[in-house]
Amino acid sequence: MQPDFWHVLALAICLVFIIEGIVPFLYPARWRRLVQQLAATDDRTMRMTGLFSMLLGLGLLYLINV
Repeated sequence: MQPDFWHVLALAICLVFIIEGIVPFLYPARWRRLVQQLAATDDRTMRMTGLFSMLLGLGLLYLINV
């Protein structure tokens, strides 16, 4: 029996929220500085970072599911 797609997607989104919340919870001052640095970053760098992150995630998903 395969898991329901929407259930797995909801679990994945919940895990993203948990992981994303760890750093601001543990290190709020560092998080604030990081957000300030991100605000000063140019669009091209942000897009390339986002692309790299997505490709890394896709690659890891592929490796896990092979």
